[in-house]
Amino acid sequence: LFNFTSKILVKIMRELAVAIQNANENVSVMETINSIQKANFKNVFVQWYDEDWEYTQKQQVEKCKELGFNIIFAHLGYQNINSIWEEGIEGDKLVERYKKDIKDCKENGIDMVVMHLTSKKQAPMYGDIGLNRIKQITEYAKKLNVKVAFENTKIKGYLEYVLGNIKDENVGTCFDSGHYHVHFDDEFDFEFFKDRIFAIHLHDNDKSGDLHLLPFDGTLNWEYVMKKLKECNYDGPITLELCYRYDYLNISLDEFYKIGYERGEKLG
Repeated sequence: LFNFTSKILVKIMRELAVAIQNANENVSVMETINSIQKANFKNVFVQWYDEDWEYTQKQQVEKCKELGFNIIFAHLGYQNINSIWEEGIEGDKLVERYKKDIKDCKENGIDMVVMHLTSKKQAPMYGDIGLNRIKQITEYAKKLNVKVAFENTKIKGYLEYVLGNIKDENVGTCFDSGHYHVHFDDEFDFEFFKDRIFAIHLHDNDKSGDLHLLPFDGTLNWEYVMKKLKECNYDGPITLELCYRYDYLNISLDEFYKIGYERGEKLG
């Protein structure tokens, strides 16, 4: 009798996800949602910006649920976010606003939110004032069993400061490839964020701006980025944050998301 050990190589394709994008040009967000479904996406994230849109964020969530999408997280708004680092009532108001947003998301079945720590190219220096407010937000989220993923935006240091001082298991980061490329000049301490990358925003640019192009339509080194994400033990969906504008308007919305799905598969 002989004992044989068979080794079977299995190719596992990552789940794909895409943003419900309210900034798509010349189309409604409901048209966007329908095109995303036609492209065969099963996972999405929503923009919870508290904006005066034609279709409210809750209406968008209801439509996503109606179509059977899995909503992996909500991207919260960042209006006036720089005030969180300054003394004054504006920063205090942000704490209450984000607590409300997190509560609303939880009630809508969304268990993770993505937040910015700054906006624009300049912000007040990080320090205890902002950190204490952020702790109030993340501790409230923890009570509701909601994860908070802070995004790398335009200014270095803030993300490291917050995650270096908040070690709770529900607090991590959302890696944005476009910001990494255009704002951080491809510099990011992946090792520092190992095991704490909860979410990703994948899109491309040519370093002329935050263009939200389809992957491989810009100059980002995708092989390197995907390798580093794997080394960081990121195990979530391949999540695209695309925008239908610029030269993409020369193709249909359906074709745009069909190509997006194919590019996502290539990354996965």
